[in-house]
Amino acid sequence: MPSAAKNRDTILDQAVRREVGKTANLDRPDHTESLALADLNAHLGYFLRRLQVKVFKDFIRTLAPMDVRPAQYSVLVLIDANPGRSQAVIGEALNIERARLARMLHELEERRWIERRAAVGDGRSHSLFLTPDGQNALRKIRKLAGRHEFHVAKLVGSQRHTLLMNLLRDFG
Repeated sequence: MPSAAKNRDTILDQAVRREVGKTANLDRPDHTESLALADLNAHLGYFLRRLQVKVFKDFIRTLAPMDVRPAQYSVLVLIDANPGRSQAVIGEALNIERARLARMLHELEERRWIERRAAVGDGRSHSLFLTPDGQNALRKIRKLAGRHEFHVAKLVGSQRHTLLMNLLRDFG
């Protein structure tokens, strides 16, 4: 690894360790006896998962009026940004298993938010498009998602939110 990249990774690792230490008590109720986390204190995955659960719970609660799940939101956003792309490409970009994506797309079609069209030149492949109803729904969903993102920033703090976005964007 080149020294500049190694130095950047070391600085990022140190920042993550500092921030993880600060967030270890994110949602510990006062009435609950504290448990020793032991080796879990050294596992980034443990803290990422804890944060993910909190983020997803808020997402589901905040977006309840539109009855949309995080993966559905991601799919709608990518279809909107990439009209006509194949479902295989969308699924690969979001790391969604093929069968799960097919079920999700079926649900979105039933809601009349997307349509699948036979791809030009390949009848086995489908191109994805938002319908006018889907565009209207996504407009409402984006407003709610903005509110959710505000909640997340409030949960972790605006500086940590920015830090986490900068650190994790490299893996998306």
